[in-house]
Amino acid sequence: MAVTLDLADIQGNILSAYGKLGFPKGRVITLHVSKPASGRKFVSELLPGITTALRWESRRKPSPPGTVEVKRPDVAVNIAFSFYGLLALGVPTRTLRGMPDEFIDGMMKRAPMLGDTFAPNQKDNWDEVWKAGEHDPVTNPKTVHILITLNAQMKDDGTPFPALEATTRRIETLCQTIGGVEILRGHGRPAGPYQELSAITIRQPDGKVVPCPKEHFGYTDAIGDPVFEGEFPGRVERADARGNGAFDGAGKWRPLATGEFVLGYPDEAQETSGTDIPLAFSRNGTFMAYRKLHQNVAAFRSFLETAGAQLAQVWGLPPGDAGAMLAGKMAGRWPDGVPMELAPTVADWDKFNKRYPDPDPKLDPKENQKRYAAREQALIDFRYNGDTQGLRCPLTAHIRRINTRDMLAPRAADGSVLNNRRRILRRGLPYGESPPDVSDAAEHGVVMLIVCASLFRQYEFVQQQWLNYGLDSNAGNDTCPIVGNHATGTGKEPKAKFVIASDPKTGRPPFIVEGLPQFVETRGGEYFFVPSMTALRMIGMGTVDPT
Repeated sequence: MAVTLDLADIQGNILSAYGKLGFPKGRVITLHVSKPASGRKFVSELLPGITTALRWESRRKPSPPGTVEVKRPDVAVNIAFSFYGLLALGVPTRTLRGMPDEFIDGMMKRAPMLGDTFAPNQKDNWDEVWKAGEHDPVTNPKTVHILITLNAQMKDDGTPFPALEATTRRIETLCQTIGGVEILRGHGRPAGPYQELSAITIRQPDGKVVPCPKEHFGYTDAIGDPVFEGEFPGRVERADARGNGAFDGAGKWRPLATGEFVLGYPDEAQETSGTDIPLAFSRNGTFMAYRKLHQNVAAFRSFLETAGAQLAQVWGLPPGDAGAMLAGKMAGRWPDGVPMELAPTVADWDKFNKRYPDPDPKLDPKENQKRYAAREQALIDFRYNGDTQGLRCPLTAHIRRINTRDMLAPRAADGSVLNNRRRILRRGLPYGESPPDVSDAAEHGVVMLIVCASLFRQYEFVQQQWLNYGLDSNAGNDTCPIVGNHATGTGKEPKAKFVIASDPKTGRPPFIVEGLPQFVETRGGEYFFVPSMTALRMIGMGTVDPT
C-alpha cells in the first residue's frame, strides 16, 4: 500500500538533499540555551521561517502529476536539537526518557565506537565548538543545544543569495533581543562564528560560476542515497528504487520502508519506529548525526600518484589510466560516478559514458532531461552477487561497504535484510577549497549530515562494522581505503593496506598497496533530533505532552 507523507509536517533536507535541489551554499549555526523560556520563545519566533518538505518545481525533471508545489525559497532554514538541548528547553522527562541511549550519550561519548580515539583522528583535533561534549554537558556553558542549518541558492558570480546573510542577521538579532540564547563560536581554524559550506564550483567560459557534484578528492558524490516509500511520487519512486531501494527475496527492487528514516512509520521489521517517544512528539521527525570530516587532499593526490605508478608497472597500464583505475577501485566508482561493477576497465568506462552521456548545454532542454534521467538511473542500477570475489569492484571499496546491496544475501535471488536495515541518508555539503597547490593544513572537507531512524542500528553499525572493520568484506581488519582508520596511534600496528583482486584469466597478479595515509580526519560532531513542525510547535509552547 502506497505511503503518503505529510510533507508540510516534515522538515526539509530529509526527503531530498538541498545540494541537489539548487542550494549549493550553506551555513551552520550552533546555539546554547541558558534560559528555558527564552529558548522556547526563540523556537517559536523562528518557526514560521522553517523550510518543510513541501516540493517546489524541479529544474532538471518535470514535476509528477498531483505534486503540491510551493515557491522555491532563497534560503532554506532548518533546526535540530541535541539531547541536552531538549533538556535545556524544558522538554518533560516523560518524553526524554524514551530517547535512545546513543542520542543521550552524544557523539563524543561514543567516540571509541566510531573510531575517533586515535591520532591524528582523536578528539583533541576536534573544532572547539564540539569539545564541550567531553565535559559535563548539563553545566557546561558551551554545550551545543541547537543546530540551525541554512542552505542558499547561488548567484552567477558564485556568491550566495543575500537571503543567507539576512537570515543570519535575523537569528543574531533574535538571540540579542530575547536573551538566554547564545551563538557558539569555534568552527574551523581559525575559529569562526559559523561553519561555512559550499559546493565546489566551476567557472564557465562565459564567466558564470556553476556548482558541481564533486567533493575535494575529485569524486562525483551524492549518487547512492536510498529510496523509501513516500519519498517521491509514484513512478519516480519506483524508478529510483532500482539500485537504491531494497532488493527483495523475489529478485526485484522496491522502495525501503519509510520507518527506516522517518519516525512514526513501519520500518523494515514492520515495527513502528520511535515508539518509545510519545507519538505526537516523534512522528515525522528523525535523528541526525552531524559529522565534520577534514580531507587530506594533498596526501590523497600524492598517494594516487605514487601507488598509481606502481599499479601501472604491475598491470602494464598507461600511467594516467592507472591513477584513475586506483581511485575508482578504492571508491567503487570512477571519479565521474560510473560504478566499477558495470565498468571494471578503462575501455568499459569509455563505453558506459558513450552510452549514457552527460547533459549538454547546447542541446534542447527536453533532450537533456532524457539524458539526465537515463544516466542517473544507469549509475545506480547494479548488484554485487555476481562478483563475489571482487574482480570487478573490490570487496573493500568504499561504496560496497556503505551499501552492500545483495552482497551479503545467501542466494543471488535473495534480498539482504541485514543491508536493508543499515541504510542511511547522506546530506550536507563540502567546506573550504582544494586548489592544485593545497596544503593539508588548510580547512577543507565535508560536513556530513547522516539521517536515519536509529543512530545505533544504522549509522553507528555502518561506521564501526563496515567502514572500520573488514570481516563482512572477507578482509580481516582492513578498513575502508578512503574514510577508514589507517592507524591506531600506537605505532606498533601493521600498515593499513588495500587489495585489488585480479581475474586469473588476465595473467595479472593481485595488486596490494600498504601504508595508506590517513585521508580523512574527524573534526567534530554531535547527534541531533530533527523534530516535525508539530513537535516544534509543542517545544515552543512548552506543551510537549498535551495529555
